[in-house]
Amino acid sequence: MESNTEMSRQVTVLVIGAGSRGRNYSSFAQQFPARMKVIGVADPHPFARKRLQKAHGIDEDNVFDDWTAAAEKERFADAVIIATPDSLHKAPAVAFAHKGYHILLEKPMAVTLEDCKEIVLACKTNDVILAVCHVLRYHPVSLKIKELLDAGLIGDICHIQHLEPVGFWHFAHSFVRGNWRNEAESTFSLLAKSCHDVDLINYWMGSRRCLKVSSFGNLSHFTKEHKPEGAADRCLDCSVEQTCPYSAKKIYLAQAERGYFGWPVSVVCHSGEYDIESLTDALRHGPYGRCVYECDNDVVNHQVVNMEFEGGATVAFTMVGFTHKLGVRKTTIYGTKGELSCEGSGPVEIYDFLERKKSSFSPDKAACVPMCLSAHSGADYYLMESFISAVAENNPSLIRTGPEDTLNSHLLVFEAERSRKQNRVVLLEP
Repeated sequence: MESNTEMSRQVTVLVIGAGSRGRNYSSFAQQFPARMKVIGVADPHPFARKRLQKAHGIDEDNVFDDWTAAAEKERFADAVIIATPDSLHKAPAVAFAHKGYHILLEKPMAVTLEDCKEIVLACKTNDVILAVCHVLRYHPVSLKIKELLDAGLIGDICHIQHLEPVGFWHFAHSFVRGNWRNEAESTFSLLAKSCHDVDLINYWMGSRRCLKVSSFGNLSHFTKEHKPEGAADRCLDCSVEQTCPYSAKKIYLAQAERGYFGWPVSVVCHSGEYDIESLTDALRHGPYGRCVYECDNDVVNHQVVNMEFEGGATVAFTMVGFTHKLGVRKTTIYGTKGELSCEGSGPVEIYDFLERKKSSFSPDKAACVPMCLSAHSGADYYLMESFISAVAENNPSLIRTGPEDTLNSHLLVFEAERSRKQNRVVLLEP
């Protein structure tokens, strides 16, 4: 496949964390081999590590079961993709920045504000490019909304309403049974799932600073108190499973029986054996076969964030796990001269108050987005396109989610969660 942009040289990349996100970003090299080559991998899990090694033909000398071993070597790649678990972002990011690697860092940047600041300082001190994977900033729909706002088509922004529908089964998979279910093991829901959205809102608001924030949300459903009478601890043993929309048999086995072993089924089959027998065994003994009312989850299943910006503009953001649609974000922006609305991949529509008519604007999308990079409606592809271009040209201006912008939007997320936990409005200092 040919790239839309001709680059001057091939960018070499080391991948730290060969799970689904690391594998996804690294697939850019398979689609555009003249632009990117994966030459190293580090992951503690043998199957994931060897799978990525085989996919990219990585020399044995550059295959590691611990990222620290890769960091101890002299720099041998242009850039590093860090896709470790959320709580394990800071240490490798700082270490590889000091080695001079340009960094693509999975979101969130880190799970504490102090760690985020340390990453930013390390990247600035060593003059390396940092791109945090707030992929939605790179999507043509987000860029089209920003373009229309900056052009003044709806006048001054008065209010933004933004909805992230997580999807009922996706929430059960990732935030009840999965890796992001427990704050001590990962982080809180707003940072893990919705830092994308807070970042987008901050981007659309431009130079206006957020002055205050409040937030409410709780774990209202996936608790022992809501467990149906007669339900078992595991779905495969449950006599009332047929009445449960969150049944592991429905989410995983039903898809596998139709021959589908992609995400999320692939996450359950972490050993690499993709068959009904292996999946059944994983559901019988592993975390994804647990009753959603008997898990060790503690993160909220819905949350609202209210913000006030300079000039009086307000924002109401909602994240909710109980939705039919999955990730099809809905945005309405109310201005003094018009109203902008968009759902999913667009188009973006504007109602002009003066003309009393609606206009439709289509985003400028790539002619072809590779299927392996189509997550987040193709935003993964646009992120990788920008990052590889930035490294190849040594041009940080191509990065839309650099250190300062990301630190600023992460600050809003941390303060929103502080508001929720302390049950008060938080005033943001200049």
